[in-house]
Amino acid sequence: MSPTTLVLGGTRSGKSAFAESLLDDKPAVHYIATLAASSDAEFSERVAIHQRRRGPRFSVLELEEPRDLVRLLAFDDHPVLLDSIGTWLSRLDVCDAQELAILTQQLVATLRVRRMPLVIVSEEVGLAVHPMTAAGRCFVDALGSMNQALAREAARVFLVVAGIPLALDGYRGHE
Repeated sequence: MSPTTLVLGGTRSGKSAFAESLLDDKPAVHYIATLAASSDAEFSERVAIHQRRRGPRFSVLELEEPRDLVRLLAFDDHPVLLDSIGTWLSRLDVCDAQELAILTQQLVATLRVRRMPLVIVSEEVGLAVHPMTAAGRCFVDALGSMNQALAREAARVFLVVAGIPLALDGYRGHE
């Protein structure tokens, strides 16, 4: 089992702050930011709040090309905080089932060989209303499938609800 922790939660659930706290004992952490630059002032302020909270021990690795994620994770020289899988997937064609399967396989293979701690933040969309559009359903299905694949590989899985982390130690299927 990889030294991976998966932190799931809804929007504004406290998942990112909790994920950061899991690495409090690490003097230096690589933070992989999966979002693209935004001209939205309110969203930019949210990003700035996260940056101030993390502080200087987190070095930011911006993911300019979404397909570079696996390559960045292959550098196993520091603990990593990856925030977030949902934002990463939103930058890809998740309706292409073959591409999604390949990316999932590559990501899982990378997790299996990592030795340094990795904390992955992802949105839990399974509790939301079903999207009305085909693109929305593709995204929800892709993120749900990706979360399941990551949970099967992770040593620990948490669900953060209203700022409260819940450890998920449930059945993970046949090995």
